Amino acid sequence: MSSVELILIRHGESEWNAAGLWQGQADPPLSERGRVQAREAVAGLVALAPVALYASDLGRAWETAEILGRRLGLAPVPEPRMREFHVGEWSGCTRAEIEARWPGQYARFSRREPDFAPGGGETPRALLARVGEALRDIAARHVSARPSRVAVVTHGGVMKSLCGVTPRNTEHVRLRRGAEGGWEPV
Repeated sequence: MSSVELILIRHGESEWNAAGLWQGQADPPLSERGRVQAREAVAGLVALAPVALYASDLGRAWETAEILGRRLGLAPVPEPRMREFHVGEWSGCTRAEIEARWPGQYARFSRREPDFAPGGGETPRALLARVGEALRDIAARHVSARPSRVAVVTHGGVMKSLCGVTPRNTEHVRLRRGAEGGWEPV
């Protein structure tokens, strides 16, 4: 048996990204710019030759996956556990509104306190457990005699929590299983 490499891709720009609003698990659509970004991202993925394509079931990620999938010849598979960080009441707010309405909470979120649920949503610990389980399941479905790559369209908050980087729209990060069972950048 060989290893599976995961290619995590952030969705294209949504209408709320363009307006500077926090989305969390709200479901605003891609902007026209986001659709262009998805079409342009294909070139960087073709050379990686993914054997499968999964996506968060939120519209902005799903539409990005559909655009990528048409060009890659892959039908996206929905994976709800790859949804964005649930930010509760922060959804639809700007950062300035969050800081004004909930003083001190944005700083706690920025420190990634493992048991702090922003806006009454989800804790970083719960997010990592949810996403980690999804990635283990996805990888297990694609273990074969040869190394393979699987693309997963997800969200910036998920990628920041897993990899410590906040990618721009449609940027990707490649991950493989680390020595201790977690995921590490390739």
